[in-house]
Amino acid sequence: MNNSIQVIRGGLVVSCQAPPDSPLSEPGVMAAIAQTAVLRGAVGVRIDTPAHVAAVRQKLAVPIIGLWKRSIPDYEVYITPQFEHAQAIAAAGADIIAIDATLRPRPQGETVASLIAQIHAELQKPVMADVDTVEAAIAATAAGADLVGTTLYGYTQATQDCLPPGFELLRQLATQLSIPVICEGGIATPAMARQAFELGAYAIVVGTAITGIDAKVRDYQAVCHS
Repeated sequence: MNNSIQVIRGGLVVSCQAPPDSPLSEPGVMAAIAQTAVLRGAVGVRIDTPAHVAAVRQKLAVPIIGLWKRSIPDYEVYITPQFEHAQAIAAAGADIIAIDATLRPRPQGETVASLIAQIHAELQKPVMADVDTVEAAIAATAAGADLVGTTLYGYTQATQDCLPPGFELLRQLATQLSIPVICEGGIATPAMARQAFELGAYAIVVGTAITGIDAKVRDYQAVCHS
C-alpha cells in the first residue's frame, strides 16, 4: 500500500478549502490553515487547486489529497474531471489524487477506469475515488482506485434526497470493498467522527466543521435579527 495511504490510517484529514470569492482563498492563507490543522494533530490535508497545493507542499510534509474543481459545460462531474487537471495537481505536489468517480457522464468520452489508469501509469500517484453510491464505489474499485471516499453522497442527482454524512453508505462500503474507505462529508462533531470509525472508516476527512468560516458565518447570520 502507498505510504501516504498508510500514514492517514485511523486519523483526521482536514479539508482546507474556501469559496473562490472568499478572502481565505489565497495560497498563503490556505497554507497557514493547513499548517494549523497539522500542528493540532491532523495526519493529512485535502487541498483544492494547483496553487493551493503548491503553497501547502512548501510548508508541510504530511500527505496531501489534491483535487481541482473545474466546471465543464454540459457535464456535472467537477472534482478533477480530466487527466490534465490531475496532472497539474500532481505537479504541484499532491500525494493522492482525488477524482469524481460517480457514474455520471464524463467529458470527451473519458471513463473513470481510463482516468485512473492514466494517473497510475503517467503520474505514479494513488487515486481517491469520490463517490455517491455503492454502485459507483464498486465500479471505482474494479477500475483500480486505491481508496474510496463518501465525498459526493448527497451532492448528486442520485442522492439528492440524502443528507451527509453517508453513514449507511460507509457501512456498506466498509463491508463490501477490499480497499480503504474514507468518510468525508457532513461530519460536524467529534461524536460523528467516532461513529464513522466505528462503522469502518479507514480515515475521516472533515472540512466545513473545522475550516468553513464562510459557511459557518452564513449559518449564524441567518438566524440573527438585523
